[in-house]
Amino acid sequence: MSLVVRYYYNGAIHESFLCFQPAETLNAEGLSQMIVRCLERHGLDYRNNLVGQGYDGASVMSGKHSGVAAKIQSNARFAFYVHCNAHCLNLVLVDATKSVPEVVDFFALLQQLYNFISGSYVHLRWLDVQQKLYPSQQPRELQSLSDTRWACRYAACRNLRDRLPAVLKLLQDLSLEKHGERSVLARGLLSQIDLQFLGLLVTFCEVLGDAKCLSDMLQSSTLNLARAVDLVQSLKSTFHNYRSDDYFSKLWKEVEELAQQCEIGVQADKKRQRKISSKFLDSLMMSSVGQRNWNEEDFPRALFYQVIDCLISELDRRFSGKNCEIMHGVQSLNPNSATFLNNEPLFAYAQTFESDVCDLRHEVHQTKRLLERRMKRGLDKPASLLEFLVFLEPYKEVFHELFRLCKIAIVIPVSTASCERSFSALKLIKTHLRTTMMDDRLNHLAILSVESRRARALDMDDFVNNFATSHQNRRIMLL
Repeated sequence: MSLVVRYYYNGAIHESFLCFQPAETLNAEGLSQMIVRCLERHGLDYRNNLVGQGYDGASVMSGKHSGVAAKIQSNARFAFYVHCNAHCLNLVLVDATKSVPEVVDFFALLQQLYNFISGSYVHLRWLDVQQKLYPSQQPRELQSLSDTRWACRYAACRNLRDRLPAVLKLLQDLSLEKHGERSVLARGLLSQIDLQFLGLLVTFCEVLGDAKCLSDMLQSSTLNLARAVDLVQSLKSTFHNYRSDDYFSKLWKEVEELAQQCEIGVQADKKRQRKISSKFLDSLMMSSVGQRNWNEEDFPRALFYQVIDCLISELDRRFSGKNCEIMHGVQSLNPNSATFLNNEPLFAYAQTFESDVCDLRHEVHQTKRLLERRMKRGLDKPASLLEFLVFLEPYKEVFHELFRLCKIAIVIPVSTASCERSFSALKLIKTHLRTTMMDDRLNHLAILSVESRRARALDMDDFVNNFATSHQNRRIMLL
């Protein structure tokens, strides 16, 4: 288990790695005790100063009654649980795509194309085809799909879209060879790359591109909850704009251009009209009541709208803040929010953290007057929650309650990306030559690696002098 502490210091947000803990027991009681012991060992007053917990959403961590978050909050009443927002975005993409059968088949075909082309013989042919079709460009590789990082599937869709003519050329050549299994697989894959596949490929290049931008931003260690809410709302607005006839017409032109490059027909084959008996002309129902009867020509549009609707629905479900006083309270401290310093959400947020509402009311009034005088002098208004906190810091003795609430809002965890990054450092530290080292040495090396910027800023001469003066009986003289 990796533990990272998030705090505000000297006008900036910091996320500092504490240590790795061996998870000897995986139940909620054992994990919560392990976290508490680590905080106490580092001298942190978690009972009074811990204002948030961030985990990846596992049931043993997020359980409402007997999870790790609930057990820690029973001792630290302000330690509210926050589900990692980057993980929530990943779940949005997973659930939205699983609800559309055509999308499930699309990604399955994408993975099958990667598996087929990554074979030794086929891969050599793949490089040759790219060299012939794109002689002035570096060859590209198709990407395997990740089950845990869906935003990274954007690279897989983008590479396939850019090299789709080469993929079709390769499959056509292999299908003509007299090699039983390989030729059959090539013909099978070739027959499934149709107009619907192209439409979904272009759609997910756009959708996953936007989702990847949000995912990268949510993983920033300096991002606060107010900014995260703005970014999620921006993605929702983008998806709502996608659901329009103008945008679909623009996207369909890209599909037609890609189909023309790949020599795939755009017009679907029309089926023969069923002849209706004259006996049933007055009693036959031709369309369902309350729903639009999509025909063959409208099917790509209907599929596109279905994908976008599922994404919007999952975003609303996973990032819903309607009943969350903390979310509304954080937004009321954001200068870019429409509810900035609004009494109702701010006072509810203050009561959650047991602040004095009467003092806060007076502080809000005085803060508004300070901001008005600042703008009259030609100075800019604070543009973010962090800038607003820095603006209040010189007056923290006067605006004690408001300054405290801003600090809480700024340090509430947004994602667990820093913990994930520490495991990347663990792979570099604990190599096969260091498998016998103890946990203390591992933690010390991990701190030096993860906090490398601080380590490089230390004065090594002070450490050498301290060591030499502390060990007078040493025979080795350090100079």
